[in-house]
Amino acid sequence: MASSNRIFTQFLPSFKFLKHNQVPLHGISNVKLLSLPSLRIRPGPMRLRVSCAAKPETVDKVCSIVRKQLALPEDSSVTGESKFAALGADSLDTVEIVMGLEEEFGISVEEESAQSIVTVQDAADLIEKLVEKKDA
Repeated sequence: MASSNRIFTQFLPSFKFLKHNQVPLHGISNVKLLSLPSLRIRPGPMRLRVSCAAKPETVDKVCSIVRKQLALPEDSSVTGESKFAALGADSLDTVEIVMGLEEEFGISVEEESAQSIVTVQDAADLIEKLVEKKDA
């Protein structure tokens, strides 16, 4: 077993000398290392997150519903990146927003899914996924 581990590690590049924000580049002749100051590598399990952006119409409709449920002025800035908490929504407001979305789009949002909604974009992505599933 020890010999197979040794053989395996011979084919892997050594990253011991790298700083936390450096990435090795292969296939570029004059660049060996790229430093990325904004890159943060966190230890722990890797997660794959697949995200698909909802249609702009869906995001706009969700923004409108959020404005209405939170009684925000029509000219208030609500975008896909807006977090419900930053807009002043508490947990009850979030439940009411989800209920408004269910009614508007004719869908049913499971509790686990509702708890994962943090931003307007999260809500719009979930809506499109549920509408697609409903229509299939």
